[in-house]
Parts: sequence; C-alpha cells; structure tokens
Amino acid sequence: MDAPGKPESKKPLPATRPTIALALGGGGARGLAHIPMLEVFDELGLKPKVIAGTSIGAVVGAAYASGLSAKLIRAHTEEALSQRFDIVRQLLSARSEPVLKFLNFLPLRSALLKPAALLEFVLPSSVARDFAELKIPLKIIATDYYGQEQTILSEGSLRTAVAASMALPALFTPVTVNGRMLLDGGLTNPLPFDILRGDADITVAVDVSGAPVMPGKRPHPSAFAVLMASSQIMQRSIVRQKLMVAQPDIYVDVEVDAYNVLDFHRFKDIMAAAAPAKEQLRRQLERVLSTETLDTLPSATVPQAIAPPPSQGVTRRLPRLGRD
Repeated sequence: MDAPGKPESKKPLPATRPTIALALGGGGARGLAHIPMLEVFDELGLKPKVIAGTSIGAVVGAAYASGLSAKLIRAHTEEALSQRFDIVRQLLSARSEPVLKFLNFLPLRSALLKPAALLEFVLPSSVARDFAELKIPLKIIATDYYGQEQTILSEGSLRTAVAASMALPALFTPVTVNGRMLLDGGLTNPLPFDILRGDADITVAVDVSGAPVMPGKRPHPSAFAVLMASSQIMQRSIVRQKLMVAQPDIYVDVEVDAYNVLDFHRFKDIMAAAAPAKEQLRRQLERVLSTETLDTLPSATVPQAIAPPPSQGVTRRLPRLGRD
C-alpha cells in the first residue's frame, strides 16, 4: 500500500509482454500517417518483432526497421519535403493537367521517376543498405508484373526492394529483381498483415489506403486525378476483401481520405490528421500490455462477415483480443 499523501502508483506492466507484428499499408503520401503510429510504439517502449510493408509502408518500415526512432523519421521527413528536395516536391505536387501533358510526351516504356534514384535522396543515410543489417526483420511486398502475383522480399538489397514496392505504374519505372519485373506492392497486397500470421502473438495493421472524397467547387475530378484515384479504389477494395476472410488483432484505419497519392507537400496536415487514430492505437496497445497473459485477454465471437473499413479514422479491436 502506498504511503499516505503519496500519489497512487500505477499498476506495473507484465514482465513478459506479448510480441507484436506490425503491417504498414500502402497509400502514397497518405502513408506519412504511419509515422505518428510508430511514435506510439516508441512512447510505450515497444519494439515490433517483425514488420511488413507495402509501398510507402515499405519506405517508412525500412527506416524504422533500421533502428531509426519515429521522432527522427518525422524530423527527416519534414526537412526533406520542405527544404532539401524542392524540385521533387514540386513535381509530385504539380497540378494534374501539366503532369498529364508531360506523360503524353514520354515513350510508353518510360515513367516520371526512377524509384531507386528517388530513394537515395529521400531516405536518411543511416537506413540499412541490406536486409541483413536491419535491427528488426522486415518483409516487403512488391508485385510480379509477369507472374501477376505478390512477391515477398526479405533478403538482399533493401533499397532495391523498397524501390520495387513503391513503383506505382505511370509514375515510376518497374524494378528488376532476380530477373523479375516488379511493380507497386499495392497492386496485390496493400495491407500485408496476412503474411505476418504466426510471426508474433499480436498483429497490428495500419491502413492508409483512404477513399476518394466528394469534390468541392469542382464537380468532376480531372483525368489525372481519376488515374491516381483508381489505384486508391483498387487498394481499398483489396483490403475490404482481405478483412472478410481474416482480420489482424488490432486494425487501424487512419482518416486520410482528404489527401491524394501525391500530396507529399501536405505532410504536416497528413500527420496531424493521424492524431485521433494515434491516440486510439495507444489505448489499444496499453490495454494489451496491461493484461497479464494472452490467455486472459477478452475473446470475441468471430462474425460471419466483417463490414468494410469505415471511411473515418478509427482503431478497431478485431477477433482474438476482443472489441471495445
């Protein structure tokens, strides 16, 4: 019992914490919302046992798995997108019409940017070069163009793997790895929580796929906006179907619908929009950590069907750990 007059001490956390596997989904600029989610892990003193990432999730996941703190990743991202790479930033945030006209002058086999070259400018220099150098095991999802299926990359050149995972068609050139032509992992597995099954006690999945929002003053989206939103719609559809079959223990749907794939210049707004989901993720993880053993965690009946992810940012506790 605490001495009179002293504040009541907090209940100590269990000596043995459950292990956590973390899935970071794709979504272009919306994926900058992953950074506040990683801050929760750092603030709670947690370290994922393994990470899986698709596209922007692979970019952020590579930095975090290399041992960089979420605070450092945020600082580097803000500095990179606001000062150091104005040319790239202006290109990615350009109005749709000029970009579309530019695309029309390119050969069919070309694209705007080479992802590997872009990564050399964007990633912090301290990010590992090879999977073998990582502090946390990492699985990266890319899409085999000719095989028409997902490819899981977990060894060899880390930056080549990340470049392949983020190679969105029409914007980035495909990346060849071991004789295979690889494209954006979001084409086949935009939220790769399923490849983490059995790797840890708990699986946490962060969904930043978003959904197109109703227009404001402009009644119809531009042709380029439709082109970019098409991948967004496809990824959202894939995630919904995946959740119908199986669910992660903790599912985080971040409210980033208002932002487009190329809105990297709005990085501050995107990370600010992730604040509600960040706090809900914190509460869910604290609830898990305050439980003595996994055997005592509340259970829930697995529903016959899982409703599609809501358009607003929430954190949902799905079957195995129970719901709020």
